[in-house]
Amino acid sequence: MFRLVKAALRYVVRFGRLEVIDAGGALHRFGDNTGELVRIRLADPSAYKAFVFNPELRLGEAYMDGKLIMEVGSLYDFLALVMSNMQQAGPTPLARLQGYVEYATRRLRQMNTFTRARENVAHHYDLDSRLYELFLDEDWQYSCAYFSSPETGLEEAQLDKKRRLAAKLALDHGNRVLDIGSGWGGLGLYLAEIAKGEVTGVTLSEEQHRASRRRAEEHGAADHVDFRLQDYRTLDETFDRIVSVGMFEHVGTNHYREYFAKCFDLLADDGVFVLHSIGRFDGPSYTNAWIRKYIFPGGYIPALSEVIPVIERSGFKVSDVEILRLHYAETLKEWRRRFMQHWDKAAKIYDERFCRMWEFYLAASECAFRYQDLMVFQIQLVKDQTALPLTRRYMEQRADELRACENRRQPVNLAGE
Repeated sequence: MFRLVKAALRYVVRFGRLEVIDAGGALHRFGDNTGELVRIRLADPSAYKAFVFNPELRLGEAYMDGKLIMEVGSLYDFLALVMSNMQQAGPTPLARLQGYVEYATRRLRQMNTFTRARENVAHHYDLDSRLYELFLDEDWQYSCAYFSSPETGLEEAQLDKKRRLAAKLALDHGNRVLDIGSGWGGLGLYLAEIAKGEVTGVTLSEEQHRASRRRAEEHGAADHVDFRLQDYRTLDETFDRIVSVGMFEHVGTNHYREYFAKCFDLLADDGVFVLHSIGRFDGPSYTNAWIRKYIFPGGYIPALSEVIPVIERSGFKVSDVEILRLHYAETLKEWRRRFMQHWDKAAKIYDERFCRMWEFYLAASECAFRYQDLMVFQIQLVKDQTALPLTRRYMEQRADELRACENRRQPVNLAGE
């Protein structure tokens, strides 16, 4: 079996320095002997199949189970070496065949009915809140931050993200705002307290719903922010502004027409809708099997070519598109650094296997943004093309106004500390 492992690694790893110690203790070298050394040990022969049969699923499982052990370098170093090589080599022929099957059957795994959507959300977002406290910023923003410079810290970058979204919404005081996928309430509170909107936030996560309602009460904003445990598809109100951050990845290709049709019905004729989502540069694809099984069941990261045609048929007009390329890689890098720093605390909440799973999730996701053509897009939509000023200058003007308001307030802290 290890002969197949060697064949797979020779096919993929063409540069760099990778050493693999097999279950019998023998050392094998791959790459062109350049760069920093990365060495892994396969503690059990059963780990061999992870490199040959369905590596997208089994490689992560081997690490979770302690059968793939880092000897030199970190898990991130290993994944970065492999994924950067795959930019040139691509997957093995067998993995490519498995990818064709995954793509052909992807819609079967994205049937996100009302019941399944809630189950999928609970799988990830209803984990113990103490876990998220270990690595998120003080406002618990669980989506891509905006790093205006290499020196920008995570707290500032997440605040910049909220400010930019609010600026793109072009809120007027008293606007009715819908936040689809409102998370722990940070963006909704920002739009109410800083941008002076009247906010309705909807989530399917019971944990997030409880936390966000508590925050609204603690900050005296309950009269201006209404966080609901509700599926957006059941809403029947009208809103001046709609924003959705990090939720569209859970909709699924089967439901894109339904999603945009519902948002069109909910938005006022002179309204503005801003959609923030992870996307992919390289066209339609499928969800990684390990991510689908362990992290985001039912999720899918779309290409713009899958989204824009549905938007055009829905009646919306695309008024602005921005691509955030490596901002999520930097966000994940900081999340991973914080999580690794608090590994022992996470292990007490769950266990060592869970921690290895979470490390694999954060490291693999960061590598995917650096080496596998993932990005983030923000699409601004309107019904009436006269609803916004003629040029984009209003965004910077609004951002300056919001920044001035921020300076007169204290930051919102989920823990209430």
